[in-house]
Amino acid sequence: MADQIKIMILSGVREQGKDMFAVQVNDEIFVLDAGLKYPDSSLFGIDVVIPDLDFFAQYGDRVVGIFLTHGHADSIGALPYILRKYDIPVFGSKLTIELAKITVKRENKHCKNSLFHVIDADTEIDFKNANISFFHTTHSIPESLGIDVHTPAGEVVYTGDFKFDPSAAPHYRTDMDRLAEIEEKGVLALLSDSSNAESSFPNASEQDIGKYVTSVFRNATGRIIVASKASNLNRVQEVLNAADATGKRVLLTGRDVGKIVRTAMKLGYLKVPKGLLMRVKDLKNTPDNKTVILETGQMGEPLNSLQKMAKKRHSMITIHKGDLVFIVTTPSHAVETMVAQTSDMVYRAGGTVIQLGKDKHTSGHATGRDLQLLIDTIKPKFLIPVIGEYRLLEVHKDLAIKAGIKKDNIFITKNGDCLDYDFKKKRFYLSDPVPGEDTMIDGSGVGDVGNIVLRDREVLSDDGILIAVVTIDRKKKKIISEPQVTSRGFVYIKANHQLMRDSIEVIKKAINNNFEHKKFDWTELKKDVRNDLEKFLYKKTNRRPVVLPVVMEVNQNRHRAMQKRNNKNEPSKKKNNNQHPVEVNKTGKKIVKKDKNNKKD
Repeated sequence: MADQIKIMILSGVREQGKDMFAVQVNDEIFVLDAGLKYPDSSLFGIDVVIPDLDFFAQYGDRVVGIFLTHGHADSIGALPYILRKYDIPVFGSKLTIELAKITVKRENKHCKNSLFHVIDADTEIDFKNANISFFHTTHSIPESLGIDVHTPAGEVVYTGDFKFDPSAAPHYRTDMDRLAEIEEKGVLALLSDSSNAESSFPNASEQDIGKYVTSVFRNATGRIIVASKASNLNRVQEVLNAADATGKRVLLTGRDVGKIVRTAMKLGYLKVPKGLLMRVKDLKNTPDNKTVILETGQMGEPLNSLQKMAKKRHSMITIHKGDLVFIVTTPSHAVETMVAQTSDMVYRAGGTVIQLGKDKHTSGHATGRDLQLLIDTIKPKFLIPVIGEYRLLEVHKDLAIKAGIKKDNIFITKNGDCLDYDFKKKRFYLSDPVPGEDTMIDGSGVGDVGNIVLRDREVLSDDGILIAVVTIDRKKKKIISEPQVTSRGFVYIKANHQLMRDSIEVIKKAINNNFEHKKFDWTELKKDVRNDLEKFLYKKTNRRPVVLPVVMEVNQNRHRAMQKRNNKNEPSKKKNNNQHPVEVNKTGKKIVKKDKNNKKD
């Protein structure tokens, strides 16, 4: 059987986050990262978005492992949902695996520990068709690794998130010697980080950032409330160092921060001087100018907490005059608007805001110069820009052409694309696609919210809903009771009586027109009511609320018999003293038991 090599773009291109790629060598598939992304404002009510799980349903029997580059949510966030259904081995550095376990067990406490395997930069794993090895990279979290898949046609290299910083601490530094070794083997294809490709400025070194954070702490006269990703351990360490250097104490708050900090301390990646950390009860006895509150979480979580503090809705902390809010991680495009809104709220509450990214050019991702340096170092034949929005992929492509890669050897892909290697022609070509749609997570539901549901949510948020309730007798083709119309988020009914009365007439006309058909059809009846109401309301208001018709059926003969019985049994005014009291609900209406023969659609 001839060798087969495929590179599958499962997720993570033309977007920010949700990184997941795969390399297939013959009948073995190696999945590279399994991340999530946080939704923008267009995805109403969605908590997170993950790659298409149908890939594992179709190809899961060939997947030999998921190989992780680092411990951020954009690389490990989809694991809980994958491992809930599929027992797939997961490989990563010690810190990455510990963070992956925390992430997975938050959603699935019964996940098997035996699925997780710790590797390091010196590890090589031999599989039937390929060899997997790793190399150190620089990112904002320790033990970040790039991945090298050795195939019969050459090396396929995946960088994950990376940058070059010669001044970085040893466990943060990219291993240039290892990259040179990989180049000597012959690099077939490079899948490289494009997130920061537009930047022509060098990133500030972590040493410079540490000095800057300390200077901000030293100049602050009140409390400092720091917002950071919990998993950005580099930044967390700089905050702890600055607090220690300026004689302040730190309160840690936020989701999972305790577990992450304890894990990093245990592995030696966070150094916390004794007495530096305090508890909530210590806040009262600590002067404001000696207090640092480190609010952490994933992506928008610290910002949500800051908004609650500014609105006096936080369970522990309220922002007051003199507080300094220090945002120390560069926000993604998805939360830039949220950062602006949060800053406005903080200023209204009396505080001030400093954003690190605006004062220092900070990023955990390679600049344009870094990308060209990587290409010069490993000399790939083919380049597949990944991890970034479309314009960033194109910028990366232009940089690569300038660095010497042929234009035809660079592939700008989309999620679901599959590149198949032709051994005779010695080049890749697009073959049949693989599953590459978004899977949306809403609460505990996985993938049960699609585009139609999102469209309904969008319409509801824009124009509200109008509900029309009517009871009919289809045998007699009569409307039994006057249609009732209610609205939420559309118009204020008390100020729009005429519109509601006209809407009722539209409903009655639509039903009577439908009765003229020889064959009665419930679906057509509701469709007619909905369509006629939608047209009428748009004509009158230029708005399109969600119209929900509720049509109930009652048998007319049964209705008349019940009416006669009620009239016969109705007591006169003289007999009122012997009558049992009528149960009345809060609206003042009699509570009447429904006839068991009544039907509701």
